[in-house]
Amino acid sequence: MSLLLRLSALLLAMVCAPTHAEDTELLIYCGITMVRPISEIAQNFEKAEHVKVRISQGGSEDLYQSAKQSKVGDLYLPGEPTYRDLYLPEGLLGDVVTVGYNRMAIMVAKGNPRAVKGEPSELLRPDLDVIIGNAKSGSVGSETEKILKTLGIYEQVLDRAIYLAPDSRALITAMKKGEADIILNWRAVGFFPDNIPIVDVIDLDPKLAKPEALLLNQLVFSKHPDLARKFMTYATSAEGQAIFRKYGFLDNGVTHQAPPGQHRP
Repeated sequence: MSLLLRLSALLLAMVCAPTHAEDTELLIYCGITMVRPISEIAQNFEKAEHVKVRISQGGSEDLYQSAKQSKVGDLYLPGEPTYRDLYLPEGLLGDVVTVGYNRMAIMVAKGNPRAVKGEPSELLRPDLDVIIGNAKSGSVGSETEKILKTLGIYEQVLDRAIYLAPDSRALITAMKKGEADIILNWRAVGFFPDNIPIVDVIDLDPKLAKPEALLLNQLVFSKHPDLARKFMTYATSAEGQAIFRKYGFLDNGVTHQAPPGQHRP
């Protein structure tokens, strides 16, 4: 083969070969509530590392079961730490970092027209339409169950609920549609820019609604463990933490107070 032909073949191979960005894709299983900050972090990460980041979003329980069944993916971010406690013995969750905190709150229509107080017992008021999260599908339902069982009113609220929502997004959608007068939801959701004009957030007693750690877990079957660890490092960096604060979450250094610029309504 002539030198010219060899050079032509080499050039063609270089053009046709997949790029690093096309060849490498990071898959993150992310609970609905954290999709916005994780999406922004992922966009920045894609530009810096020249790779593709795909986000599978849904209820924390459903996401874990999907990852467990498929054995495909790199990172798992549920809405509360109990999912790591529950599933760590199964051996699929590896290294972990805390990317922020969230806590539960009552949400009502803007202006609080029904004069709802910051007490979970308000869910039992006969004049209010109630929707709560499903404990079997996502973190918001699981945390709701825990809080209401602590108070001994979970079954009563279940009986009153119009229906059970699968995740935090479905809960806020119910408020927007006027289907509910009161919901229990993750606090940060009420401070997303498109939700601020729609709902008021009424804080619960911090002893009852404690900040819950958001744990970003590396999956042991990750095909890109080094890249996954880089993503974890970026999410916990000053820049990553600023993004979480932007969307209403508490960061690793401010677990005892509201994020800057946010106040009790």
